[in-house]
Amino acid sequence: MILLEEGILDFSEGLRVVGVKPEEKIALFADNSCRWLVADQGIMATGAINVVRGSRSSVEELLQIYDHSESVALAVDSPELFNRIAEAFGSKVVMKFVILLWGDKSSLANEGKIPFFNYGEILDLGRESRNSAPDFNDARQQYVHEAINSDDIATLVYTSGTTGNPKGVMLTHRNLLHQIKNLWDVVPAEVGDRFLSMLPPWHAYERACEYFIFTCGIEQVYTTVRNLKDDLRHYQPNYIISVPLVYETLYSGIQKQISTSSAARKFIALTFIRISLAYMEFKRIYEGTYLTRNRKQPSYLASVYDWLWARIVAAILWPLHMLGKKLVYSKIHSAIGISKAGVSGGGSLPPHVDKFFEAIGVKVQNGYGLTETSPVVAARRPNCNVLGSVGPPIRHTEFKVVESETGEVLLPGSTGIVKVRGPQVMKGYYKNPGATEQVLDEDGWLNTGDIGWIAPHHSTGRSRRCGGVVVLEGRAKDTIVLSTGENVEPVELEEAAMRSSLIQQIVVVGQDQRRLGAIIVPNKEEVLLAAKKLSIVDVNASDLSKDKKTSLLYEELRKWTSGCSFQIGPILIVDEPFTIDSGFMTPTMKIRRDRVVAQYKEQIENLYK
Repeated sequence: MILLEEGILDFSEGLRVVGVKPEEKIALFADNSCRWLVADQGIMATGAINVVRGSRSSVEELLQIYDHSESVALAVDSPELFNRIAEAFGSKVVMKFVILLWGDKSSLANEGKIPFFNYGEILDLGRESRNSAPDFNDARQQYVHEAINSDDIATLVYTSGTTGNPKGVMLTHRNLLHQIKNLWDVVPAEVGDRFLSMLPPWHAYERACEYFIFTCGIEQVYTTVRNLKDDLRHYQPNYIISVPLVYETLYSGIQKQISTSSAARKFIALTFIRISLAYMEFKRIYEGTYLTRNRKQPSYLASVYDWLWARIVAAILWPLHMLGKKLVYSKIHSAIGISKAGVSGGGSLPPHVDKFFEAIGVKVQNGYGLTETSPVVAARRPNCNVLGSVGPPIRHTEFKVVESETGEVLLPGSTGIVKVRGPQVMKGYYKNPGATEQVLDEDGWLNTGDIGWIAPHHSTGRSRRCGGVVVLEGRAKDTIVLSTGENVEPVELEEAAMRSSLIQQIVVVGQDQRRLGAIIVPNKEEVLLAAKKLSIVDVNASDLSKDKKTSLLYEELRKWTSGCSFQIGPILIVDEPFTIDSGFMTPTMKIRRDRVVAQYKEQIENLYK
């Protein structure tokens, strides 16, 4: 067994032996594993910059990232991944060498043009070099403290590239260190705690969390979506840090287990859950964590009455809640572990899932961040877990909400564009000063592109502990974040769909959902003509039923978007076009996506039921 620190130092020295220099870019295209962490830390310890991505990305995307970042070498997950990209890379980019983290070099498609090293060989080269130093201990100390400026770039993390070219977010050592030093307030991990990890390691959220938890002396267990339930039961983790989809999946699994039980067991379980949901509602009221956006503070007498009533009702419900905990919830706990907390980020946590886990006694803390902020900027705390919010800012981090058109700072409770400032904010986009200027101003404020509000401060009442927490309501910019944590740029799909003569306008939706949907304004004449040609309706028909119209447009959509990175699921057909006069288009004829989504909010929600 190799100590993690020794492995990192050996890997880093091995890279120096094979010619890696400070500030050179090394592409690290690999999935979550212990070797990913060693390679990642080893590259950064040399002063080089790693350029990260996972194996599920397309060849075109990986090639574009490697080329744009000016990477000089490649560390790759497996022979299968290298063989998939070898032909495209071999003819278009220069690679000084390739490091294979897992698998056998004999499986590589290599004509001998590029030097190949496996993981063990790099470690051996580094170990030999370190051991050959005249005074090994002095050499080790000198190596550990090699001068790397905290404002030097540590890594390039590319944003979603589903349309156009992805942007390379430049994160510095200072950015990453801020996360390591300040996440303990959110996750007070102790030596010996066990974490379960399943997110891609190149994802800023997973990466910052891994860095942080390893400094706490914890045990890290890697799993996959397929093995999640078994590993939860087997390893009984204290914490799991993941995206909303994981908690939705666990919720659905528990609900399915309850619904397939006998009638008596099902009735008992559902009754106890309903009681616990009500108990927690009143508990939030008397504890002062009941979220509100109302700036008007309740009177002292009203607050006392509210508190007293909530305490009385909660006291009545408490014995039944505890009985449910013993008879029902304890079985759920033994199946999923998560004895301390689940931390959710990378998307919005559905309220019904949030409330359910609170009711059964599994603490879920929702947080918020972006790749551009390393990523965490806000998170709910263990001792003040305000449901419906993403919590207060973490240390050294400022938030403000501004009016989208004028930039005027809005009062607490008012909805606007969320801006953030702090030591974790990126240096900028690599080789893209124009894009950097669009989101990062000279005072260091980053425009998140998200719509939200900050809870007002109350000294009394049911919301007295909610002041300053951040609440998000959606995205002002086009990027859609699915509940899987995947970022989707809808323009690619919309442009592809608009090639159809049957589609007049389209807005792709799906924020915080498992899959994408779309709002479509059809070209009525063309739709009817196509239906007649396909014999869906009689040649003399003057209209088309809603079901037939939906089916025809869905097939048309699939035909034109089949080559896109993501596919569209349910669709909503609306008859009235989006116009400037109606407020759904800008003067430059661009659809105001946020206004359309707000207008059809209920219909969109129904699409996913």
